[in-house]
Amino acid sequence: MITLAVIQGPDQGKTFELPRNEPQLIGRSSEALPMTDNTVSRRHAELTPDGDVWFIRDLDSQNGTYVNGVNIRERIKLQLGDQIRVGATVFVYGHTSDKDPSVVRVVRAEEMDTEVEARMVSSEDSVILAEPEPRAAAVDHLRVIYELTKVTAQITTRDDLLRAVMDLVFEEFKPERGVLMLRVPGAEGAPDEMRPEVVKYREEPITDDEKTIRVSSTIVGAALEESEGVLSSNAMTDPRFKAGDSVQQYQIRSAICSPITFHAQAFGVIYIDSSIANYTFTKEQLALMNAIGRHTALALANIEQTGRRVRAERLAAVGEAVASLSHSIKNIIQGLRGGADVVEIGLTKSDAKIARSGWDILKRNLDRIAGLTMNMLSFSTPRTIELERTRINKLVEECAQLLEDACADKHIALIVDADPEMPPIPVDANLLHQAVMNLLGNAVEAVAPETGAVTVKVVFHEAEGSVLPARGQLVVPAYVEIAVLDNGPGIPQERLQWIFEPFNTTKGLRGTGLGLAVTRRIVAEHKGRIRVETKQGRGSTFRVFIPADLDEQIDPSATAEDKPNPAEIIGGL
Repeated sequence: MITLAVIQGPDQGKTFELPRNEPQLIGRSSEALPMTDNTVSRRHAELTPDGDVWFIRDLDSQNGTYVNGVNIRERIKLQLGDQIRVGATVFVYGHTSDKDPSVVRVVRAEEMDTEVEARMVSSEDSVILAEPEPRAAAVDHLRVIYELTKVTAQITTRDDLLRAVMDLVFEEFKPERGVLMLRVPGAEGAPDEMRPEVVKYREEPITDDEKTIRVSSTIVGAALEESEGVLSSNAMTDPRFKAGDSVQQYQIRSAICSPITFHAQAFGVIYIDSSIANYTFTKEQLALMNAIGRHTALALANIEQTGRRVRAERLAAVGEAVASLSHSIKNIIQGLRGGADVVEIGLTKSDAKIARSGWDILKRNLDRIAGLTMNMLSFSTPRTIELERTRINKLVEECAQLLEDACADKHIALIVDADPEMPPIPVDANLLHQAVMNLLGNAVEAVAPETGAVTVKVVFHEAEGSVLPARGQLVVPAYVEIAVLDNGPGIPQERLQWIFEPFNTTKGLRGTGLGLAVTRRIVAEHKGRIRVETKQGRGSTFRVFIPADLDEQIDPSATAEDKPNPAEIIGGL
């Protein structure tokens, strides 16, 4: 089956299969291939099959569709290996995975004549060096171990580690072919299998026969079961070879196979070979390969341990979140039941006043469960912001109108101070509405009845420029500031450091600790920042700063880990 492999962009590493006789759409619409690149149009390009051949055409997209660097203007035929660029994403058409089991065959002993020239135990000492060597060779081998140590220390993902190890092996040993295989459990009690994770050639093979790497099961068994590195030469048991055809054509190969083992755990093997006419490996190189295998196993064990620790931390975080949310939902349900009981009493007595008071309790708790649900979705679901030019002053006024009843119940003032001449700026209106509602809702809850006051200000700051002697002109881009001020009790200093952390709340049973965490995430996704200024007894001010030219600020390849913490805390004002 033909595939599209993403080699660049937000979805790097994904592979999409193209089923026969089913056209495929590239874009961000629901019927397209699932992508997170927000520089791709909703209907960007279309792939259509004609038998085993696929064609691509651009659908008048905003950023265009490129095949091998050329902007296509009409429907064109794709060739295997073509690179397709849409937005910030680059696909390879017809990509073949390195893990294709047909590339590497572990053959039985009777299928391959193998002459073992040397065996060397891969022990803990292999991490240093396996045997004394001449001074120059020892220095060179120590250099390789140093480079390998840097690789294993810097790379934290398994696939990247294995590729980097194979690149280092090819640079040092100069083999013609190499494969790094890992052991995987067999299905339903079947024997373990060897799966190729990285396959590499010095020169890309032309035919399928040249592409196939045959590895003796005897050598693999010695490496895995006996923890021995093996230096060998072999010739394929082939009737054409036995008939006296050219040895150069069918090649006797010199090979090294070293185990990847750590303590009692055998991860797999590293296998390299080369035709004897081109290169013959030595016992000293076998010793070095054993050391590489040991270092690789140590790095794999560390990655596995780190993965287990991360999974344990995630489970603990999930348990903490479930416990916190359970308490909040339980309190809301109790409020709903209480309101329903009051409504039922009012209906039984035909007393509209009692029923009305019960309905107010129901409505208040329905609003709480709706707000909790929206915050949970915003906090837990990855999403791409959808920019549209929005009048921020109008958005803030709508948020204030939704809180009029809550302010009337507490007899507090809610003042909106927004510039009516403010230009619209590109934001995700739904997400920013949620962030402003979280800040206003917190302020309304924080102030005291009768004497409380909440003010929300919206100010547009024009771009400013200044000239610096060493750097030339420095331009501060335009931005919008949304400030929510209250005259509540302020935030205690000991709580300032974690107010933006999830599931930490100052509201007791009335809060979930998600509101400010969600607000911070929304602000960060808009490339903005949020700042809190507070002093006990004098209230708090939350300021949100959003760039006014957000179209140019958004980086489609940025991930959550790349984003700086957008929160600033100023206490004691």
